[in-house]
Amino acid sequence: MSAKWHPSQVGPSIPRQTVQVRFPQGELYEAPVGTLLEEFIRAARPDHATSIVAALVNGDLRELTWPVIRDVEVMPLSMATGDGMRIYRRSLCFLLLVAAQELFSRVRIIIDHSLTLGGLFCRVAQREPFNQGELARLEERMREIVASDEPITRQEFPLAQAVEFFREQGYEDKVRLLGYRREDSLPIYTLRGVHDYFYGYMVPSIGYLHHFALHYYPPGFILRFPARYQPTELPPFRDFPRLATVFQEYGQWVEAMVVGSLAALNQAVERGRIREVILVAEALQEWCVADIAKEIASQRDRVRLVLIAGPSSSGKTTFAKRLAIQLLANGMRPLALSLDDYFLNREETPRDARGEYDFESLGALDLELFNHQLRELMAGREVTLPRYDFLTGQRRPGPTLAIGPQHIILAEGIHGLNPDLVPAIPQERIYRIYISALTQLNLDWHNRIPTTDTRLLRRIVRDARERGASARETIGRWEKVVHGEFRNIFPYQENADVMFNSALVYELAVMKRFAEPLLRQIDPGSVEYVEARRLLAFLEWFLPCGAELVPDNSILREFIGGSILRDFGL
Repeated sequence: MSAKWHPSQVGPSIPRQTVQVRFPQGELYEAPVGTLLEEFIRAARPDHATSIVAALVNGDLRELTWPVIRDVEVMPLSMATGDGMRIYRRSLCFLLLVAAQELFSRVRIIIDHSLTLGGLFCRVAQREPFNQGELARLEERMREIVASDEPITRQEFPLAQAVEFFREQGYEDKVRLLGYRREDSLPIYTLRGVHDYFYGYMVPSIGYLHHFALHYYPPGFILRFPARYQPTELPPFRDFPRLATVFQEYGQWVEAMVVGSLAALNQAVERGRIREVILVAEALQEWCVADIAKEIASQRDRVRLVLIAGPSSSGKTTFAKRLAIQLLANGMRPLALSLDDYFLNREETPRDARGEYDFESLGALDLELFNHQLRELMAGREVTLPRYDFLTGQRRPGPTLAIGPQHIILAEGIHGLNPDLVPAIPQERIYRIYISALTQLNLDWHNRIPTTDTRLLRRIVRDARERGASARETIGRWEKVVHGEFRNIFPYQENADVMFNSALVYELAVMKRFAEPLLRQIDPGSVEYVEARRLLAFLEWFLPCGAELVPDNSILREFIGGSILRDFGL
């Protein structure tokens, strides 16, 4: 119990003219009421001031321009955090748009999609693409603006006024989007006289943006920035031509379906055209699966092993089953192997830097057994497959079988594109497939939808339905999942013979009703709550679509339930 004060110790007082900020290590700083959060950060973290771009204030995400008017607890967020890097990238996009407008008058930049390992593919609308000279001038102007360290200001505008402003500027994409906004005001950011709407927070001034570059990449260019895990360095440029081609192809698809933006998707829901969008989107995916199966069948004399890899919640399981059905239609007999069954017994599993079992490491698999059994099966000899028990962490014997020349082996797992997975198998006997949900639908020309958000929402819904996991638990594990993807999957994606995009242009309209109740169950006061609020605000833009319209063999059914392929096996 706290000690009681004696009545003689209690007396009148005057309001304190200062506020106190407590940092995670217990440091306490004091300043006048209304002092900006940025000033407290600079005082408490002088050596890291420009790498800290936001903060959690009593558990809520705040910009550094937030005035502190009461005593609070503050956790600084650097570029090495998810929210911090999002703020850095978003501010960098604003810098790009301002520099382009100053150099090329009313040019329209479209921030199209992300590329692996630190880059956003951008293109120019309504004129020829920038040439290398123009791009060099654009980067130079960006650096000049950064050197000025001018403030980025934020102001709330009445929604009607914001709509009229963007209409006058010719931003019809934003005008259509704002037609679906529920709130009656809109935050607009301003830099050097340029005004724009961005979904999310910004750095307080442009001088925070030191790490970037522009890379010529016809028919557009790449805005490069650091990766979270090395936030002060630009990673070496790596070209991913297959991935870029898949994005461009999908972009053409959504334009052909007249759903090239979120506003267009909402309009399809509103006007009852969403059934057509769903059917066409599913037909395009089925066409791709069938095309891959035909390609494999045309090489049946050479290919005996198909490896399928992709990041979490990309729909690998459903894709593998749909591919198997198409292979059957082409006269082939697929045999499915699960890489999970080749896990080492738990006590033999390697550990990570924290001493925990590293199940995502290639070393967690019994590669010798896997390669031996592949060779035996391809030679027509009988093998006894393993079965891994996740409860006991031990392998036990599974079925004994042999296959004939008409069979083809399908194996799905995160390491499928790593050449060290199957060093004993001749490369000409292998066909590799990379699958991911490469979202091409954006809010507008300047606000993209990250591919990881789509996958995270898929996983939240599936984990709740199949594993009884809360949204907080799934969000809490997501950071480790993404880190494993950067280590084990993304570096090898260009090893694929073909890439399959599992994103469905309509899926977030369906996912909305499943995800929102789960996200709202997260209590305030946690990092997961901040992420849940971000996702809920993002889903607010979507008009909901009923799940009854989703075909029962859709990849989306793997996450929302009701898949006809659930019990289909080979």
